[in-house]
Amino acid sequence: MNRQPPCDCDMATVFPLDLLANILDRVPDPRDRKSCRLVCRGFLRAEELHRRSLRVLRLEALTGLLRRSAAGLECLDLSACPALDDRSLSAALAAGVDLLRLRSVSLSRASGVGWRGLMALVDACPHLEAVDLSHCVGVGDREAAALAAAAGLKELRLDKCLGLTDVGLATVAVGCAGLEILGIKWCLEISDIGIDLLAKKCQDLKELDISYLKITNRSINSISSLGKLEVLNMVGCSDIDDEGLQSLKHRNNSLRSINVSRCENVTSSGLTSVIEGSNCLQKLNVGDCFPCSCGSCTSQELAPLFLSKLNGLKDSLTVLKLDGFQVSASSLKIIGLNCKNLAKIGLSKCQWVTDEGICELVASCVHLTTIDLTCCRLLTDKALMAIGDQCKQLRCLRLESCSLITDKGLEYIGTCCSNLEEIDLTDCSITDTAMQNLSRCSKMLVLKLGLCYMISDEGLVHIASNCRKLHELDLYRCVEVTDDGLAAIATGCKLIQKLNLCYCTKISDRGLKQVSHLVDLRDLELRGLPHVSSSGIAKIAIGCRRLSELDLKRCNLVNDEGLFALAQYTENLRQINISYCPVSGMGLCILLGTLKCLQDVKLVHLSLVPIEWFEIALRASYEKLKKLKLLTGMRNLLSPLLIEKLQLRGCRIRWVDKPPAAC
Repeated sequence: MNRQPPCDCDMATVFPLDLLANILDRVPDPRDRKSCRLVCRGFLRAEELHRRSLRVLRLEALTGLLRRSAAGLECLDLSACPALDDRSLSAALAAGVDLLRLRSVSLSRASGVGWRGLMALVDACPHLEAVDLSHCVGVGDREAAALAAAAGLKELRLDKCLGLTDVGLATVAVGCAGLEILGIKWCLEISDIGIDLLAKKCQDLKELDISYLKITNRSINSISSLGKLEVLNMVGCSDIDDEGLQSLKHRNNSLRSINVSRCENVTSSGLTSVIEGSNCLQKLNVGDCFPCSCGSCTSQELAPLFLSKLNGLKDSLTVLKLDGFQVSASSLKIIGLNCKNLAKIGLSKCQWVTDEGICELVASCVHLTTIDLTCCRLLTDKALMAIGDQCKQLRCLRLESCSLITDKGLEYIGTCCSNLEEIDLTDCSITDTAMQNLSRCSKMLVLKLGLCYMISDEGLVHIASNCRKLHELDLYRCVEVTDDGLAAIATGCKLIQKLNLCYCTKISDRGLKQVSHLVDLRDLELRGLPHVSSSGIAKIAIGCRRLSELDLKRCNLVNDEGLFALAQYTENLRQINISYCPVSGMGLCILLGTLKCLQDVKLVHLSLVPIEWFEIALRASYEKLKKLKLLTGMRNLLSPLLIEKLQLRGCRIRWVDKPPAAC
């Protein structure tokens, strides 16, 4: 369906552009604001001049968009723009005549961009304040040196830039002394030396992520000198122990949030030091810490000293995550008494959590909005009744694998928690009655029902009748759901963006015809649907033009015709899984060669595709691919030069060894 050009009648001849821009300000929906461009050329120009942020999906459109929108542009997102490299970035920036207002640029996963492109970026944007290069695995010290020329930089994301070393970090620290936010998660070549220099040069740092770095207590001692630091994330820093955390005790009172989850050598003694030294702490994540000394236990009980010290945070602490601990009823009672202002608590996979403990907790923490009870298998309806009675502000409740709860408990939640927006009931023994109860929650945005085998069309009808704001629905292996249930959802929940129908084996092309009416759909999972054919996929392709992720694994009736339809209509598709599908080499080449936004593909066990066609398809798309999943056996069959070219462009190839019958 071709878009019509803007009307020749120009409202700019009657109204000035600033007035038209003022009108656009009063249009709340971004899609409606974009539609205004089709009214007349005046609105088109006003929208371009008025635009403050831009997210580019196709490389060929970048230059024109920058040329037209440069004057007012403040934020530029190129993370979804495949095949972006130094040459194309430099050319596009040169086209944007005036980028003086540009403050923020995201190049996340833009693996083709190197130091030349970054130099062009810094030269073209003299007031640059934020750059995101996360997951650009090829970025190293030379790229860091290019960024160091942006002296006004305040925010820099370098997570998983695997080539970055202490040298590059030092260059950034010296050149960008005003940094306030820095992410260097998974930059494994950075050591204590780099962190020490960073702490000395960037005294204005407010947020720092050093997760998974191979650093020691020396780095934490250096970080403790950062008097303005508010957020410290150090997930999985296995070489840091209590001694390191104790250095934070008397030297940093500015911390508002600290995450030491998965730091296996940290114990309650170290965490107690952090609490004592940070009396304004608002967020504390200690999940999966404190290993048991015997070595045989999978989790450890919370220490009394740690629990008692929480009293010092009674006025400030709002988020507490204790995933993986043994948390008794007495512990939860102490937490409730000491942390009455808690808004979010995480107890995922916590042993010993019982109805009694939850009752004690919610009796004191009545302001809770998020409760994560994933895999707390001892809980029954009594806990849900207590939550319903006490937590009237509840918005998110996660109950995955809480197998003892029933429809009765969810009746209390549906009746008492009218503000509920998200609930996870994966692998719970509930029926359609529970859906009837939850349908009272008209603000529901996310509903996860995976592995709820007793949920049928009747339950979906209840949800569709009142949960009209629903954005995400997970029906993984809900084997009683049929096309009629999907029809109800498509009619009542038109705002759905994410839908999981994997292994709902009664779904057919008729159901997909209903799904095709969900015009906002972006993520669709159809794995293992034996009655879905290319005809149904074609309907999805034509109706769901915003689709960006699609899983067709083991859809044995989806062939080339389905791929041709996707290639023609789903121009925004970024991720697809067609493993085990009966497609040919021609279909694969058309799909990979046509979809310009495609970045992540899974191509396991395509038995009808000869190796030569794999070569052709991958050569046609190697510049844009970021992730690729192939059989291990193909490693010796594909051209070494092709594999090298893919990897040089930053494509992460996952080689798997799965038999044809694997699910």
